[in-house]
Amino acid sequence: MGPVVIVLIILVVLVFIALIKTIQVIPQASAAIVERFGRYTRTLNAGLNIVVPFIDSIRNRIDLREQVVPFPPQPVITQDNLVVNIDTVIYYQVTDARAATYEVASYIQAIEQLTVTTLRNIIGGMDLERTLTSREEINAALRGVLDEATGKWGIRVNRVELKAIEPPTSIQDSMEKQMRADRDKRAAILTAEGIRQSQILTAEGEKQSAILRAEGEARAAALRAEGEAQAIRTVFESIHAGDADQKLLAYQYLQMLPKIAEGDANKLWIVPSEIGDALKGLSGAMGNFGPMGGMGGGGQGGGGATERREKPTVTD
Repeated sequence: MGPVVIVLIILVVLVFIALIKTIQVIPQASAAIVERFGRYTRTLNAGLNIVVPFIDSIRNRIDLREQVVPFPPQPVITQDNLVVNIDTVIYYQVTDARAATYEVASYIQAIEQLTVTTLRNIIGGMDLERTLTSREEINAALRGVLDEATGKWGIRVNRVELKAIEPPTSIQDSMEKQMRADRDKRAAILTAEGIRQSQILTAEGEKQSAILRAEGEARAAALRAEGEAQAIRTVFESIHAGDADQKLLAYQYLQMLPKIAEGDANKLWIVPSEIGDALKGLSGAMGNFGPMGGMGGGGQGGGGATERREKPTVTD
């Protein structure tokens, strides 16, 4: 292989390298910083770009998409002198590739340190209880400080989140006991309220039941009285319609006496004095129907008995 061939090969290689350095392809949502002899020249945007080989150089390639950076737990002292560990998550985006390259050496480290110092200033003015219940307030205050400070670095802080707030172990035990006591208290209150409500409903039910039962008994008694009155009225009307005489009434009265005496509870019953008149009328009627008419004198002789029956006779 002669010297001419070697020179040609070297020239081809140099041309190939020059072409590679001349054509720069930048991905979407990315930017590249171009320096010429160590001095900033321009920023390459996404797409195909041409640079001067061996004169222009790519200093830095920056991702313009939103980035998420979690920071390790940082010890922070609250206003009531308690040390809590707080984990933070930062959502940021590079808006100016040139400023992010030349205004700060490492914007990630700068954001982390700025977050720690700002967080200590904010938490230092709060007690533990407020710290645990004011995450939104802390996030808003932290984001405002970070966004203002990182603006000159070409960084926009979109969100700041407190991932975890961990108080000391002794405080966690005390808080757990307090929460358990509160839950037991609420459970006891709800149980007592349930028992009270149950007793109230039971009493209301018994009251309504007694009222309905009394109304039913009163209605039944009224219906029975109405039925008995109607029966008496019907019998009375039937008697008057049939024009019954004293003899028929006396006969019906004698038929009802055995029924009056029925039952084990009837130890005492009263015969009114008017029964004498009924028996006298009945005896007179029977004397008129047969040869036994001579017994009419017995009926008259019974006048003394009638006189004795003017007072109610009591028989055991």
